[in-house]
Amino acid sequence: MPRSHNTQSDGKSFEQLRQECLQKGVLFEDPDFPATDSSLFFSQSVPVNIEWKRPKEICDNPKFIVGGADRTDICQGQLGDCWLLAAIASLTLKKDSMARVIPRDQEFDHRYAGIFHFQFWQHNKWLDVVVDDRLPSVRNNLIMLHSASNNEFWSALLEKAYAKLHGSYESLKGGSTMEAMEDFTGGVGEVYETKQAPNNLFSIMKKALDRGSMMGCSIDISSSAESEAKTTTGLVKGHAYSITGVEEVNYRGNTVQLIRVRNPWGQVEWNGPWSDDSREWSYVDKAEKYRLQQNSTDDGEFWMEFEDFKRNYDKVEICNMTPDDLTENTKRHWEVSMFEGSWIRGSTAGGCRNFIDTFWTNPQFMLQLEDTDDDDDDVCSVVIALMQKNRRKLRKEGLDMETIGFAVYKAPDEVDHLGKDFFRYNGSKARSRTYINMREVSERFTLPPGKYLLVPTTFQPHHEADFLIRIFSEKKAEYRLLVLMLCCFHQPPPPSDPEEESKEERGLRRLFEQLAGDTDGVMVSVLPVDNTGKLEFQEFKVFWEKMKKWIMLFLSFDTDRSGKMSSYELRTALKAAGMQLNNQLLQLIGLRFADDNYDIDFDDYLTCIVRLENMFRVFQAMDEFKRGRVNMNMMQVKPKILIITLIPNLAFNVFGDFI
Repeated sequence: MPRSHNTQSDGKSFEQLRQECLQKGVLFEDPDFPATDSSLFFSQSVPVNIEWKRPKEICDNPKFIVGGADRTDICQGQLGDCWLLAAIASLTLKKDSMARVIPRDQEFDHRYAGIFHFQFWQHNKWLDVVVDDRLPSVRNNLIMLHSASNNEFWSALLEKAYAKLHGSYESLKGGSTMEAMEDFTGGVGEVYETKQAPNNLFSIMKKALDRGSMMGCSIDISSSAESEAKTTTGLVKGHAYSITGVEEVNYRGNTVQLIRVRNPWGQVEWNGPWSDDSREWSYVDKAEKYRLQQNSTDDGEFWMEFEDFKRNYDKVEICNMTPDDLTENTKRHWEVSMFEGSWIRGSTAGGCRNFIDTFWTNPQFMLQLEDTDDDDDDVCSVVIALMQKNRRKLRKEGLDMETIGFAVYKAPDEVDHLGKDFFRYNGSKARSRTYINMREVSERFTLPPGKYLLVPTTFQPHHEADFLIRIFSEKKAEYRLLVLMLCCFHQPPPPSDPEEESKEERGLRRLFEQLAGDTDGVMVSVLPVDNTGKLEFQEFKVFWEKMKKWIMLFLSFDTDRSGKMSSYELRTALKAAGMQLNNQLLQLIGLRFADDNYDIDFDDYLTCIVRLENMFRVFQAMDEFKRGRVNMNMMQVKPKILIITLIPNLAFNVFGDFI
C-alpha cells in the first residue's frame, strides 16, 4: 500500500498529535481548520446560530462506527454535496478501499483525544488529513452529513476531513460523484450517457460492480430551477445517486434486469415498477425476494427495471479501481505514466482548436507507442485521463472548474513543439468526446503503433489552471514533454579593412566612434568576460547585425503596425532568433512582459531577447562538455549572468538610418 503524506501545517503525523494530546490530557483543536465560520462558508454568512460540539457533548455514548460502516449511515444535511454522499455510499460496498480511507484504531474510548484522521488520493498521492471532532450543530443536532443513528459519527467526521482538504464546507457544494470516488480510490473514471449507451451497458455495470468498482448516476437539468426538483415518479433531478446493486431475477418466466439505486437523502424513492411495495415482487420467488429486499423500508434505496433506469437517468459514472477494470481481461497489467503542467495566460493557455492562432501554444506531450496488445497485433490500448488541480479549493478566490479536453495527433518523424501550420492542416486521430467543466476527462483508445502528440487544453484561451495527465498503456511506452532548450549564436564575421567597408559599415563605424568618444569602446550596462564593461567595434558590429534581425522579426509579427506582438507568438519569434525555450521559461517571460491583452510592446520585446541571449551565451561558455548543464557556486552566479540594459527606442531610431 502506498505511503500517505502528512498534511498538517506543522508537519506532525496523526499519531504524534494524538500522543501529544494524551500526554497533556487535552483534546485536540485543529489550528489548520478551526471551529469558526470561515471553515463553513467563504461567500456567505452563517444563516443560523451554529455551535461546534464534540460527539460526547451531543450524546451519552458516541461511537465512531456502529455495527459496521454501511450505506445507511449516510444522510444528507444542509449542504448541497449529494455527489460526495453518493460516493461514500458506494465506498461502503468496497471494504478494502473503505479501510484505506478510514484507518482503523479510532474510537471514543480507547486512546480518545478528540482527533481523527482520514486518507484521500489527490494528484497521484495519498494524503492523511487530520481533524478534531468539533462538528457544526444546532440544538444538539448535526446540520451537515450525519448517520441515521444519532450516536454514530464516522460519516460526519469523514465529510469534515474532506471539507478541510478543499478549504471549507461550502467548497463541497455541487460536483461529480466521480470526483469523490477517485479521491477514495485513486481509480480511473468512465462516464456513460444512458441515451447513447452501448448495448452491453448492463453487463458493463454488473462486471464493474462485481470487481468492486464504484458507481453513481444522475438526471440532467435544463436550468438551475430544476435542481433537486422531485418528479412524479419520486426521482430527483440534478441529484447524485449511488448504484448499489445490479441483478437479474426470474419474473413470470422471463429474466428481468434490475438496478438498485440509493438516494443519499436517506428518503424519497422511486414509486414505479419494482419499487419497495410494487406488485412485481409478488411474482418473484420468496427466497429471491427476501435476498433482494431485506429490510426494505423508506431508506432512500430502491430497485428499478434497467429499461426504466435508462429512460429516467441520463448519466452513469463508473470509477474503476485500476485501468485493468476497463476491459474484460482482468489479468492485464497496465503501465502508468504521469505528467504535471500548467496553462498560463499569454504563453501556454491556448484554448481548444477553435482558436487556431493560439491552440498550438498549449503544452504538447509526445507518446511513443511501439508494442501492440497481446490479443491484437495491430493496435495499442491506451487510457488518457486529464485532471485539473485544486479548482475546488480555489473557489474562495472566485475560480471554479475550467472546461477542459484534449486531442491526440499523429506526430511527424522529427518531433518538436509543433506550430500553427501543423494543426491547421492535420486533423486529430483521437480526442476527448467533449469539453466539460468536470475535474477530470478520460477516454480509452486503441491506436496503431507510432508517435503521437497529446495536446491538453482549456476550451477558451487565456484561462489558467494546473493539470495532471495520467496515461495508462498495456505495454511500456515512451512519453515526454516536447520542446528542448537550445540556442544558436553566429560567430562574429571577420573585420573588414577600412577601404573595403560597405556604406552601412562606414556609417556604423561613425556611430560607434561618436558613442565611444575618446575611449576605446562603447560603455554599456554589461559585464563581459574581460570585465571591461565595454564593447569593441567588432563586438558592436555583431550586436548591430543581431539587432537588425530582432527588429525585422518583431515587424513580421506586428502585422497591424501597432507596436505590439502577441505574447503567444513570442515562442516563434525567439525560435527564429535561435532561442527555443521550455514551457516554464516561456510562462515566466509571458507573465513578466505581456500586458493585460496578452501583447508585448517593442521595448519589452527587445529587453527580453537581449537578456535571454546573454544568459544563453554565459551558459554555453560554462558548458564546456556540451552536456546541457553546468555547475556554479554562489560566487560565480552574479558575475556570470550578463544583463544588457538598453534604450530600445533609441536603438530603433538609430536603426532608421541603416535599415
